[in-house]
Amino acid sequence: QVQLVESGGGLVQAGGSLRLSCAASGRTFSSYGMGWFRQAPGKEREFVATISWSGGSTKYADSVKGRFTISRDNAKNMVYLQMNSLKPEDTAVYYCAADRVEVTTSSTYWGQGTQVTVSS
Repeated sequence: QVQLVESGGGLVQAGGSLRLSCAASGRTFSSYGMGWFRQAPGKEREFVATISWSGGSTKYADSVKGRFTISRDNAKNMVYLQMNSLKPEDTAVYYCAADRVEVTTSSTYWGQGTQVTVSS
């Protein structure tokens, strides 16, 4: 079992930065792949970034490549999403997810989400 709690969302102007954090409970956190997903009003939840259990492998959606960076600290049971050069289209609720295999929109464990709003 893994419980996830996101934080760090807020209101930022276009071009600004935010750092999202995801705190995970559970002694086996380091064995889980982790990911960030987002859902804008009226749209389906979409993939943003994932990171392997070791942190050695990362993947990004094309829309955020070069602007967002996912990282993890297994000693602290934390996952982060550094978001730079934010755009109004990045506005969404951002969710942290965990899975023992590939992290997808069908993964088992989810946080409650944190709102990110980017003003133009």
